[in-house]
Amino acid sequence: MAKKTVASLQKKGAKSFTKAIKLTRSKVGSYSFKSEVVPKDKVKEFFAKK
Repeated sequence: MAKKTVASLQKKGAKSFTKAIKLTRSKVGSYSFKSEVVPKDKVKEFFAKK
């Protein structure tokens, strides 16, 4: 899956996107990662929402 994301980010016009990875913690105490491909101007919003 990661290869598809990297390949799609290298296309023409994709310079305005970035892959953001956020670490989240569950109520039990385990950690998980949430990743999304978002526009560069929306990165702060991605990390601000829970």
